[in-house]
Amino acid sequence: MLNIKAIGILISLCLLTANPFPALGDMMTENSARSPKFPKIEQPLLLKIGLSAGGIALISAQLWWFLGYKKQSVPKLEVPSSQSRQK
Repeated sequence: MLNIKAIGILISLCLLTANPFPALGDMMTENSARSPKFPKIEQPLLLKIGLSAGGIALISAQLWWFLGYKKQSVPKLEVPSSQSRQK
């Protein structure tokens, strides 16, 4: 039983540390030397600023909603205690 667990642990470690794509680094350097398939399109500065400000505003609104917004408390119903039932 112990040997099966040890073998399972060794196989798991081998699978986790193995590199399934050893030539991926070589492929990346080859492709970067050639012309890109998708040319870079420069965006106007006002568009970049507007999108950034809109994204920050949406993130801030979500944080406020989930962290800062407090719902109105609902009054709890009073449950008679066990002592009042005995009387």
